Amino acid sequence: MNWTDVVDVLATPVAGLGVLIEGIGVPFPGAVSLFGAAAWAAARHQSVLVVVLFGFVATTAGADLGYYLGFKGGRPFVERFGHSFHIRPEHIALSELLFARHGDRAILAARFVPGLRTWGSMLAGMARMPFWRFQLLSAAGGLTWAAVAGVAGYVVGGNLPQLEAMFRGFGIGGIIFLMTLVILLGLILQRAKGASGKRRD
Repeated sequence: MNWTDVVDVLATPVAGLGVLIEGIGVPFPGAVSLFGAAAWAAARHQSVLVVVLFGFVATTAGADLGYYLGFKGGRPFVERFGHSFHIRPEHIALSELLFARHGDRAILAARFVPGLRTWGSMLAGMARMPFWRFQLLSAAGGLTWAAVAGVAGYVVGGNLPQLEAMFRGFGIGGIIFLMTLVILLGLILQRAKGASGKRRD
């Protein structure tokens, strides 16, 4: 058995484990791992449905565990151990505001928001959202998110030769130029976010 056979067997389950860890509340690039597993499946002519199914089950189970921690521990647990999950007081305030203003839609949208996808379920439990309603919304959002991430990765993985040709066309200079633009844009957005935070303070 060579290394590609090992990756064939482990890629999707490992990605599912990463998604599960993220859903519990531990910062982890679950979306990236699912995307990568789907891309690998496309390159190896495997089914994307298996990747989406693993992603759906893992993200739903992880969210349920996160909800349980928030529900059983309540605000004291989140405030005491929140730093371990990178949950700050402003996150708690934001979640309460989102649930108050948007209710069910906040759970659906949380799947597609980095950070909120990680600790949103725990905060939903802390806010005492009824479990049956949380479960329904979490499953619907999780299925949609897993399908989007899985299909996107599968499309990229299935077009790797074309992407490779495109990057060759750009050349080293073109790629460096694009990376510089992305870094500059990130710095600008970070500074704008910092300035906005100072104004709120």
